[in-house]
Amino acid sequence: MYPTPYLDYLIEFHVRRDYFECHELLEEYWKEQPREQRHHYWVALIQLAVGLYHHRRSNIAGAERMYQKAAAKIAAQPDPFRKLGLNPADLHDQLNKQLQFLTHTPPVFQDMTLSLSPDLQKACDQRCKELGLSWRTDDPATEEFIIHKHLLRDRKEVIAERERQWVIRRQEKGLP
Repeated sequence: MYPTPYLDYLIEFHVRRDYFECHELLEEYWKEQPREQRHHYWVALIQLAVGLYHHRRSNIAGAERMYQKAAAKIAAQPDPFRKLGLNPADLHDQLNKQLQFLTHTPPVFQDMTLSLSPDLQKACDQRCKELGLSWRTDDPATEEFIIHKHLLRDRKEVIAERERQWVIRRQEKGLP
C-alpha cells in the first residue's frame, strides 16, 4: 500500500532521526518516477527533512526556507498527505512550531514526531521488524556523524553520479 522508500523515510525520521538520510531516500525514490508522476507531496516531505537537518545544524536561513516551502505545499493540497497516512493539519502546525523555534535566541531544535494513521503505523511497525529495528525511539540524535552527515560521509558515489548525469546531459545536447 505504501512505497517502501516512504516507510524507510519514516523509520529514519522517527527511529534514527537521520534527516539527511530521510532526504536521500525520498529524493532517490522521487527521481526514479516518470516526470509526470513526481508529485509535490514527496517534495514537501523531502523539504521537511532538509529543514530539520539544517535546523539541527543551526543553519537558520536554510531551515526557515525549507519549512516555509513544505508548509506551503501541505496547505495548498492537503489531500495527498491524508492518503499517505499523515494528518496535514497537524503536520502544518508542527512546521509552524519549528518556525517559531527558529526565532528563539539561541534557536531551539526539537525533533518532530509525525501523526501517523493506524494503517501507516502498522506498515511502519512491519517494516521495522523486517529491518530488525524497534519503532520510534524518543531519544534525539546526538551522533556527530548524523548531525554533520553531508560533511563527513563518503562522497565518491555522489560525485560519480553527478559526473554520469553531466555526460548524459551533454549527450542529449549532441555534445562530445
